[in-house]
Amino acid sequence: MAVLSQDEVGRCSFIDVLEEAVLRQRPIAVRLREGLSFIDELVDVVTENGEEFAVFRARARIAVGEIAAVTRAPAPC
Repeated sequence: MAVLSQDEVGRCSFIDVLEEAVLRQRPIAVRLREGLSFIDELVDVVTENGEEFAVFRARARIAVGEIAAVTRAPAPC
């Protein structure tokens, strides 16, 4: 899976990618707009008060707008 940038694919397509990651139940690499990167499993994408949030297994939920890009996490050695 190539790096998928929210700015390049658009918000709706990006949310579709996030929802697919939920279904696959595999860790993804996430790069936030502020520069922070991490790997975690995405467990849900929820909408509250018109705002979408990505819900991760080991981290606090993050507003989808704060996510710059995602990719499949590298396989563990």
